[in-house]
Amino acid sequence: MIIGIDDTDSIDGMCTTYLLAVLIGKLNAFGHLKDYPLLVRLNPNIKYKTRGNAALAMDIELNDRNASQKVRDLVIDIVERMAVLSEENTNPGIVFIENSTDSMKNDLSKFSMGAVRDVLEIREAMEILNRHDISHKGFKNERGLIGALAAAGFALCGLPDHTYELIAYREQKNWGSSREIDPGSVYAADAATHPDTWDTVDIENQRIVFAPHSPDPILFGIRGNSEEAVRRAFSMIKSEPVERYVVYKTNQNTDMHLIKAKIHEVKEDRSYILEGIVGKSPKTIIGGHIIFKLSENDTSIECIAFEPTKGFRRIIRELRAGDEVKVFGSVKDRTLNLEKIKIDRLNMQELRNPMCCDKRMKSMGKEQGYRCEKCGAIKQEQELETLQRKISAGFYEVPPCARRHLSKPLARFPLRQEGA
Repeated sequence: MIIGIDDTDSIDGMCTTYLLAVLIGKLNAFGHLKDYPLLVRLNPNIKYKTRGNAALAMDIELNDRNASQKVRDLVIDIVERMAVLSEENTNPGIVFIENSTDSMKNDLSKFSMGAVRDVLEIREAMEILNRHDISHKGFKNERGLIGALAAAGFALCGLPDHTYELIAYREQKNWGSSREIDPGSVYAADAATHPDTWDTVDIENQRIVFAPHSPDPILFGIRGNSEEAVRRAFSMIKSEPVERYVVYKTNQNTDMHLIKAKIHEVKEDRSYILEGIVGKSPKTIIGGHIIFKLSENDTSIECIAFEPTKGFRRIIRELRAGDEVKVFGSVKDRTLNLEKIKIDRLNMQELRNPMCCDKRMKSMGKEQGYRCEKCGAIKQEQELETLQRKISAGFYEVPPCARRHLSKPLARFPLRQEGA
């Protein structure tokens, strides 16, 4: 039986991954997991998300096929008791898949990927649930059925790429208090396991980034390429007592949300890989954000590196008109929020006002040439000069403290050529 669950989170503390962790323990009496439980990050731009827009699923092999109704009842009871149904944006959904057909797999494969890359409606989930007579339970406006069905679909059809995350949970008496984690042990664990683990610490900004600051049950989460790697890091970390932990298979850090497209094809609230030419030098706007225009043929889009991306902005600031780049990120209000950039070719030449008497000549007006303020000499044309660039062609990414759940770190790029 595949069980998919979504939208039990709460800004006041409840977390869907914790609910599933508790449920896994209770379901041991009915069977065993056939594979790792799945943690699926959906479209990060959805306005209804509580925090990270994660849905969960697990595939359990029942000891007794006649126990399926008891399992469904138990899952529904746990969600009813643990989800904060009084919160407006908490609208849980549960999906149960016991039998599948090729037609169901085909529908779910498309639907699940759509939940990561597109904007889906509740009616689309309901159409599939009803078409294939899939057992389900929705609460309130039933929006959680979208994520629950998507996660169940990935459990049925598989993830095209995956990583692992070990999530450790706090004892309930500590929820809402400051987390007690020994910083030295975290840096040591990162040094011993990177690049097989990542986003545990942010070296450049001297931050520990694997522990949340919200009052939810999570103590910390360790991400990596294998169960072995995340368990090794976990064994080295000294912290307050851990109530329980779970190793999840996940689509985090896979770039699964990104769609390769042309600029004119861009839609709001989706994420893209776009290529084009930098229109003119980037500018700094209020708040310390850096913005530039990317053009392709007759269309263009603004790209922005927000202030929380810290040192990444230094790279964006050095771009110049004529640079050929690929950008990776999510689109909101016709602006792409940069997650990564690949500089394919740097423009090494630029038209500039002529030099005279060791200074730039001043324009005398449109199509009137240039005059030297010191000696009065006049020249009619700008001159093509070779630029001294402070950056090189290649991939650049935001720091771990600013990385989104789905964004693939360069540590996972074979020879840093993937995505080219």
